[in-house]
Amino acid sequence: MPNIKSAVKRVQLTKQRTLKNASQRSSLRTAIRRFEEALATDPASAKTSLGKAVRSLDKAVARGIIHKNAAARKKSRLSRKLNKVVG
Repeated sequence: MPNIKSAVKRVQLTKQRTLKNASQRSSLRTAIRRFEEALATDPASAKTSLGKAVRSLDKAVARGIIHKNAAARKKSRLSRKLNKVVG
């Protein structure tokens, strides 16, 4: 544990941000998983699930949770999966 007051505050902030980022990352993974489940069961509703997943990816980029190129790669792969099934 640090002795300097500003360092103590930094440690506390880092813990809070880590928890918040973990929560947001988890909800992002959930949105992607829901799309993949919808694609497996009901391809017609998968299109709306893809929109939600893309929206959450864009929000994660805006919040700094993931890199913009990683989000672009994930969106591309999800779209390709949808197009392969719906085609």
